[in-house]
Amino acid sequence: MADSQPLLSLDGDPVAAEALLQDVFGIVVDEVIRKGTSASEKVCEWKEPEELKQLLDLELRHEGESQEQILEHCRAVIRYSVKTCHPRFFNQLFSGLDPHALAGRIVTESLNTSQYTYEIAPVFVLMEEEVLKKLRALVGWSSGDGVFCPGGSISNMYAVNLARYQRYPDCKQRGLRALPPLALFTSKECHYSIKKGAAFLGLGTDSVRVVEADERGKMIPEDLERQISLAKAEGAVPFLVSATSGTTVLGAFDPLEAIADVCQHHGLWLHVDAAWGGSVLLSQTHRHLLAGIQRADSVAWNPHKLLSTGLQCSALLLRDTSNLLKRCHGSQASYLFQQDKFYDVALDTGDKVVQCGRRVDCLKLWLMWKAQGGQGLQRRVDQAFALARYLVEELKKREGFELVMEPEFVNVCFWFVPPSLRGKKESPDYSERLSKVAPILKERMVRKGSMMIGYQPHGTRSNFFRMVVANPALTRADMDFLLNELERLGQDL
Repeated sequence: MADSQPLLSLDGDPVAAEALLQDVFGIVVDEVIRKGTSASEKVCEWKEPEELKQLLDLELRHEGESQEQILEHCRAVIRYSVKTCHPRFFNQLFSGLDPHALAGRIVTESLNTSQYTYEIAPVFVLMEEEVLKKLRALVGWSSGDGVFCPGGSISNMYAVNLARYQRYPDCKQRGLRALPPLALFTSKECHYSIKKGAAFLGLGTDSVRVVEADERGKMIPEDLERQISLAKAEGAVPFLVSATSGTTVLGAFDPLEAIADVCQHHGLWLHVDAAWGGSVLLSQTHRHLLAGIQRADSVAWNPHKLLSTGLQCSALLLRDTSNLLKRCHGSQASYLFQQDKFYDVALDTGDKVVQCGRRVDCLKLWLMWKAQGGQGLQRRVDQAFALARYLVEELKKREGFELVMEPEFVNVCFWFVPPSLRGKKESPDYSERLSKVAPILKERMVRKGSMMIGYQPHGTRSNFFRMVVANPALTRADMDFLLNELERLGQDL
């Protein structure tokens, strides 16, 4: 009886399935790739939540819908989504659209495999190791280990877990009972995932000792030394320092050589969160910003940020050659990791990670690298630095724009001071009034759809804009547009 009632589905109809996918790909090419990367189109079509719910028809019903309705849903999803590939999307540390990386993502999704055994992902097991080997070489290691993780936050958490396990391997079985009070150290400019990771791993956020940073946002090694001594005096056991190469807001690079010296003196694991700044290693001109990174025990690096590889592409790199990842995370599930397989079971890398199913994140980076070459990727990084410098010089020429500091990376932080506040810095309510400017301008630009740029307070500083120069398609005209648009949006304030 079930066979006599065909479902409204494409199951078993390859011709109809292919037709649907051709239509969807056509919509994607037109609406995302062509229009989404055009400066003449909006970055976003802002709608309030209740209106957006109605426009999207989110309800899931008992009966299926027609193919034309499905295509219309695809169009609506694209229409009302933020176009992160747009040249005026400056909001996050990721942006842009690399066609080769996108091709890799399409192939990855189409093959729909899991990166845990050579048995079902032979191409990607070999490819991941080759890509990780290349990234490790750029760090300065001739050997080591690594894995692609679901984001830089997880890479950082893995590093903390590995450092803890290396010092106290009993904790894998006995848990927190096997541990004395532990202490890890990071600067006040670190990514929030360090504290989240400490909480998630049962260490508690109190175990995170916050080291002072200088006026440019760099960790102060002398204060790191002081905090370590203080932790020991309080009965805690220091085990890890997390330095940052490319802080989220200011784009600061911690002094890795000096920090490595402290770690070496105290026997501590050095992790470098280079999720944002790691891609600078590709540039012969700017890689000095990460001098000393080869002395780290682990490095987090997100090519989906500055290299525009596409979300997500986050590597955790290790100097370790003792199979620490597998020893720390492995559980030898017999239905996946049989030891009597007909091939080398060392190729089954799934036990290195906490996840079971793990998406393939190496193909998009590999394919993009094949197309661009290391030289092309270096030019991409150098171009971002050059455009950031151009923006800084143009900003200095204009009334009403004030740098928070001279940038050393591609984070350009600045205030827009509207006409009503110019020349009034000594007024007692100046900071309070200035702090309201960025949120107002952000709302105006988003509602207009002209661009998106992030803002935040920072310490005692009032809200300021953080411009991120990362999209490889950006030009000087886009930098000029940014400044002109802020002047237009804020002329009445």
